[in-house]
Amino acid sequence: MSLRETVLAATEKRLAARADELVALQKKLEALEKARRDHNEANWTELVKVYEGMKPKDAAAIFNDLDLAVLLPVLDRMKAAKTAIVLAAMQPDRARLVTTRLAEMRSKANAPPGAGSIATRNGI
Repeated sequence: MSLRETVLAATEKRLAARADELVALQKKLEALEKARRDHNEANWTELVKVYEGMKPKDAAAIFNDLDLAVLLPVLDRMKAAKTAIVLAAMQPDRARLVTTRLAEMRSKANAPPGAGSIATRNGI
């Protein structure tokens, strides 16, 4: 009986040590992920500053042809007053498209999991 207790105690000790290692590893991974997210956001912030510093007409000319995968995150991070001026200077069809996609992107970010898009909710 005492042999079993000794083996069980040793096994529990190894499991506890392994659990501690896993917790430490999880904390390290979380810290690395936070650093990655912070670095990514800093890069976007710098890009936004570039476009906010441009004349609205010049930014609009670029935005008219910029890929949506880049344009939407930039506009989403710009100050609303700057965004409004740039959108007003863009081609109307492009400004409508960008506004719709930006609204969808924001709705998805704020919607509970499993909720549909604006178009789906409105029966479009």
